[in-house]
Amino acid sequence: MNIMDFNVKKLAADAGTFLSRAVQFTEEKLGQAEKTELDAHLENLLSKAECTKIWTEKIMKQTEVLLQPNPNARIEEFVYEKLDRKAPSRINNPELLGQYMIDAGTEFGPGTAYGNALIKCGETQKRIGTADRELIQTSALNFLTPLRNFIEGDYKTITKERKLLQNKRLDLDAAKTRLKKAKAAETRASQLNSARLEGDNIMIWAEEVTKSEQELRITQSEFDRQAEITRLLLEGISSTHAHHLRCLNDFVEAQMTYYAQCYQYMLDLQKQLGRCFPSNYLCNNNQTSVTPIPSASSNVIGPSSMASTSGLVMASPPNLHDLKECSGSRKARVLYDYDAANSSELSLLADEVITVFSVVGMDSDWLMGERGNQKGKVPITYLELLN
Repeated sequence: MNIMDFNVKKLAADAGTFLSRAVQFTEEKLGQAEKTELDAHLENLLSKAECTKIWTEKIMKQTEVLLQPNPNARIEEFVYEKLDRKAPSRINNPELLGQYMIDAGTEFGPGTAYGNALIKCGETQKRIGTADRELIQTSALNFLTPLRNFIEGDYKTITKERKLLQNKRLDLDAAKTRLKKAKAAETRASQLNSARLEGDNIMIWAEEVTKSEQELRITQSEFDRQAEITRLLLEGISSTHAHHLRCLNDFVEAQMTYYAQCYQYMLDLQKQLGRCFPSNYLCNNNQTSVTPIPSASSNVIGPSSMASTSGLVMASPPNLHDLKECSGSRKARVLYDYDAANSSELSLLADEVITVFSVVGMDSDWLMGERGNQKGKVPITYLELLN
């Protein structure tokens, strides 16, 4: 047989099958043809698979938004993924903020209160940025990738087999329709008055009925086999749910690790600021209550009073109260640099040790400081009493 002839015959057969399916589908939609319904179990499995696909896509897309809020960055990563190339590494928002803070702190001077605080905050932000990067990588590997593999792999296979099942059902119903029409024609032929016509028509339609019955048996067998294949694939959705549950647990653990790291980083930063800087620089004066920041040293001198907008007042630390009450002098270490605002004040350098004493009638936030033959007022929040 000529290969060209074979291809033409196959093309014609495929076209005939497609036309037959289209006619059957159209007649079903118009209510002019019967439709073979799938069994309830298979329908439930199909519904479960469709529901799984829809919600998996939604969860996957929203997780991507959560991990990477920048839509342009997500598009860029998608393009690189489709090109099977590694996306260039980019600095994330916490890292960028941290770098800005460090650069600003360096510009203002690490020896100044503000500069030192900016550098410490910047270093913490960069650590948070690193933790954020690790969260994205872990979540992409252990959570997003399995979900994407299901959508692009398993569910595509299910969709393909489901489409084949639909085609086999249309073939089956078309065969049923042809058999029904052949039997109806055979019955009409047997009722004709002419014996000659009756014999010819009965023979023709009897052959058509036999052919239609054979075709029906074949299409029924193919439909049953495809239904079983589809059913086996769909029953794997339960295993998919179990796998996604493990992936979800991994995602939760990754988030838990990330938030625990962030909390620890901020807690450490809070302790550093509380140890190195006066508390009145660390509280928000717009808050309705005042919460003292933990300090590693019990000898740090705090303000004698701190009023918030609600009128709450914090008492002076005990060691400051003792110094105010006694008439003697004490040694104190300077916590960080202080530039005198006028001639009545004493300029200070971080880590130097000076002598301080109280003066009757002086503002409660100040002490008199003495260094050699230099003397002047110093702010108590810049000092740490020494034993």
